[in-house]
Parts: sequence; C-alpha cells; structure tokens
Amino acid sequence: MQKSKFNRAIIIVLDSVGVGELPDAYKYGDKGSNTLANTAKAVRGLKLPNFQKLGFGNIIDVEGVEPSRTPLTSFGKMAEKSAGKDTTTGHWELMGLHLPNPFPVYPNGFPKEVIDEFEKKIGRKILCNKPASGTEIIKKLGEKHVKTGYPIVYTSADSVFQIAAHKEVVSLNELYKMCEIARNILRGKHSVCRVIARPFTGKPGSFVRTSERRDYSVKPPGKTVLDYAIDAGLKVFAVGKISEIFVNQGITEVVHIDNNMDGVDKTLAYMDKKDKGIIFTNLVDFDMLWGHRNNPEGYAKGLEDVDKRIPEIIENLKPNDILIFTADHGCDPTTPNTDHSREYVPLLVYGERIKPGVNLGIRKSFSDLGKTVAELMGFKALVEGESFAEIIVI
Repeated sequence: MQKSKFNRAIIIVLDSVGVGELPDAYKYGDKGSNTLANTAKAVRGLKLPNFQKLGFGNIIDVEGVEPSRTPLTSFGKMAEKSAGKDTTTGHWELMGLHLPNPFPVYPNGFPKEVIDEFEKKIGRKILCNKPASGTEIIKKLGEKHVKTGYPIVYTSADSVFQIAAHKEVVSLNELYKMCEIARNILRGKHSVCRVIARPFTGKPGSFVRTSERRDYSVKPPGKTVLDYAIDAGLKVFAVGKISEIFVNQGITEVVHIDNNMDGVDKTLAYMDKKDKGIIFTNLVDFDMLWGHRNNPEGYAKGLEDVDKRIPEIIENLKPNDILIFTADHGCDPTTPNTDHSREYVPLLVYGERIKPGVNLGIRKSFSDLGKTVAELMGFKALVEGESFAEIIVI
C-alpha cells in the first residue's frame, strides 16, 4: 500500500459480542447461538443509534438496529480459524496467532495429581473441584470457605482453573500467589488457558465478586502483531485485561479498569495523551456480568451504554487514526448454558481516511484484523491473516 501510514489504531474488543454461530458450532454445543441477535430478540429490540450509523445492522439482522443506507464504516464479520472459543484464543488470533489445537478442558474437575500438588504447595485443602457458575458456587460454598479457609477451586466449559476466596479470609496478595502457584503447576498436558483469581466479599446470602479479578494466561507461543509493532518502534497501550491475555508480551503500558465505562474513560485518556501506537481495549462486562449469567437485559443495557459513548470516542479521533470495534467470541445470554459460544465476531472499521460503506463480507480469520492494522500502520508483521487495507483506505 503506497499511501501514507496511519499513526494510531484504537481497537475496542466488545468481549463476547458474537454475531452468529460458526459452521462448526455444533461441535462445541453452540448450535443456534447468536449473542447480538438473540439478545435483541429477548429484549424486543436494541436501541443502538450510534452503532446503527456505524453499520452494526448491516452485518447481520438485529431487531431494533436497522441496516444503514450509508454506514460510516467498512464492515463485515470474521470467522475463528483456531480451535476453541475462549478469550485467549480469540485475542491471540485477532493479533495474528492461530492455535490448531484447543486448550485442555476438565468437565469432571482437575485430576488428583494436580489438586494434590496444589494443596501441598498452598498448605490448605480446597473446596469444589468441578465445573460451576462463579456466582452460584460462592453462594453454595462461600460460608464453608469462610469457616475453613479452604479456597474454592472450580472450572467451566472453558479452559480455566478458577480460585475464589473471600478477601477477609484470604488476602488479595495471598490469592494472587495461589494463582501463580497453580500457573506453575498447570504446564504440559495440563496447560490450561487461564488461571483466574476470583475475590469476593460480603456475608452469607449476599456474597459478591469484586472487580479485583486477575487472569494468569499461558504465554503466546509466537510473536503477535503487538510484538512486531514494538519492534517497529511503536508503543502498545493495553486497557483492561489485554495485558493479562498476552502475559504482557508485546505491551508497553498497562491500565486496569473497573468496568466498561471505566474502560471507555481510560481509552479516551490514552487517546488524549498518546499520538502514536496501538490502543488495545477489552470491555469485559458483556462476558463477565451478563453473558455468563444469562442476563440479556443487562447485556442490552451494556450495549446501549457503550453506544452512548461512541460520539465521544469519534470526536477524539485524529485524521490518521483507525477505530475498530470487534469481539473475541460469543457468550449468548439466551441459551440454556452459561458458557462461551463459537460465533463469528463483528468488524467495524472507522476513520477519516477509511472508506465508508465497504462490505468486507466474511473474513476467514480474526487475524485479518491484525494483518490489516500492521499494513495500515506501515510495519511488517509475519503473522497469519489476509490484509484488507487496500480496499478500505481513501
């Protein structure tokens, strides 16, 4: 591409906002999943006037979000090429890294040798060791945990080893240390995607999880677009759990967030302060608060809250900026299970120098996004994906 390069890419991941089942979704038990469309149906229509202008309704049919005759973005949807449907796999693929094999999952709980070693190293017994909903398991076992001091270890349909503990029973630092111990144990064939700290507070009958969750992911097995950006002299600013997903690999600066609106605030703060580089944001509430809890009303309200902030984000863009909205997987709040769903993800690309109304169709991989960002910003990234830069730049 011969045109002058872009200075900044602002990539906002609407965590779990999938746009319809992938052809192989049935293999994952996700037939019929469509996070965005099914949420819209459940609440009798979404009110997303700004996303509508960008072209959200041009990607798929969404009740309440009509297709725009003149969408402001180049738009489309992307298929996941990697095996799996988890946060880490989705984000890594967005940045050009494909995983041919899924991370291990534990539908019957973790094997005895893993739990025995974990208990020995933390000096305590554990409770649970089976798949569970995070909110339900602290409701069920929270009081016993408080009495015994035993941490609650559980998993899900995803490749996760989660440790829940009351902050007055197990300090945050101690809980984080337990997660580091688990991360060191879970290697080789038991190399789960993420170990997650799940602190909570409150009294029996009213336990609540805090925003001090921390993820301990496996390291990316190769270089991503973020690494190549840093090699090229650019900086990468991670907002939310991005740094945890990439284990700080390819990250220059990190800021943690309390919720979606805080994530938007901190994205805007970086936009105000940093003139060059990649601002990479994850808005996790869709997944954590509403998708996994089968709460379509909350999910819809969350989408509407982000929608209201879009004019503010756009007003802070500079002429050589790219703004991208996408997702990492689905988590349909209307299906019987509470797990992630294997779905296409949306793709909206906006900027003063980006052609509006270009239908990008169905991209074969999430990695097309990362490959395109690299080309637009003028650096080489030897990663998977097919750039669509040439067809969207004015």
